[in-house]
Amino acid sequence: MSPLTLVVAAFLLALPVMAFAFAGGAVVVALPVAVIGIATIGLLDFNRRRKQSQDIGRFRDEAKSQKVDFTDRDQETLTK
Repeated sequence: MSPLTLVVAAFLLALPVMAFAFAGGAVVVALPVAVIGIATIGLLDFNRRRKQSQDIGRFRDEAKSQKVDFTDRDQETLTK
């Protein structure tokens, strides 16, 4: 087992033990679980936003590569 796996397993085993050992054990259990949940949601949102910005960049590159042809009438309207 890796050291990280041991630390995570020990933490998960310690949470219910602390909850029963202390009268206010719910606070001891709730805070780490809340922090882990908030961090997970934050990382998922960060990943979603990163992918979204990559998609926008790709669309910009595609738009730059396409040539737009204006008619004489369009040119006249654009310059006025």
